[in-house]
Amino acid sequence: MFCQIDMGHIITDSPGKKRQPDMNNFSHTSKGYFYGLLAVIFFGLTLPATRMAITELPAIFVALGRSVIAAIMGVTYLFMVKAKRPAKQQLLRLAIIALCVVFGFPLFSSMAMQTLPASHGAVVMGIFPLATTMAAIIFAHEKPGWKFWVWGMVGTTTVITFALIDGDNRLYAADSYLLLAVAFASTGYAISGNLARTMPGIEIISWALIMALPAIALTAVFIISDINWHASPQSWTAFFYIGIFPQFLGLALWYRGMALAGISHIGQIQLFQIFITLAASAILLDEPISYSMIFFALIVVFAVFMGRRTQVIYKP
Repeated sequence: MFCQIDMGHIITDSPGKKRQPDMNNFSHTSKGYFYGLLAVIFFGLTLPATRMAITELPAIFVALGRSVIAAIMGVTYLFMVKAKRPAKQQLLRLAIIALCVVFGFPLFSSMAMQTLPASHGAVVMGIFPLATTMAAIIFAHEKPGWKFWVWGMVGTTTVITFALIDGDNRLYAADSYLLLAVAFASTGYAISGNLARTMPGIEIISWALIMALPAIALTAVFIISDINWHASPQSWTAFFYIGIFPQFLGLALWYRGMALAGISHIGQIQLFQIFITLAASAILLDEPISYSMIFFALIVVFAVFMGRRTQVIYKP
């Protein structure tokens, strides 16, 4: 038996049975893209908000403290819905997810933002969609068709071209932190998206956060004396934003979207993230922005739309 995501639909085939698409799945796919786009909007503000927060707060505190805020929301949710404990076979995957999205991405992205402009970080993270697709192939058994790769490369090439034309065309030592952040996050996304086919996305991130809490609490003992409790309202607002939206609500929506429309397809929506981050950087941090962003963004929109109509095979 295998599943095929065709035009965004997930179709199950059984030996000896003729495959017939379920037209009702179109609404599920559209919902998946809606959830994914909303999550990317939350994600797109992560780097500017992180840069605002670490101007007055320690980077490690911002990286781990955001998870404490998200964990409080997760515990509250699980208690309210009386969620069942994860099965034994789910615990290992939840632990890996915690390592990737609770520790890996927040830590390395915060370290990068200590020295890098948020706009530059957005450009480097333009590789997110391809990284997510590669992770989906390795960890979630998805096999995108050649048309998917064509439109994926069109979108990625557009983002890279925009970076070369509109950016400073430089690499920094701290870019290695961003690449590590992308590696951790894309791995966590793929494993979470696969798990979300059998477990609600909001429960995945909630349990992952809870599993990470003991390690976070232990780390807090060593950094609590360095926290600037008199930081400005702007820094604290940015800090709480990161914990509530990207770290909890954004990931819950992202996992749900992946479960509905496929990891590879939803991963392509991340191509929009660079433009959201650049716009937010211009508004919040007064970092420069150009009109060429609109032109390139329209090309990305078209590439994602065409990629949505391509075929991805999923073999459980």
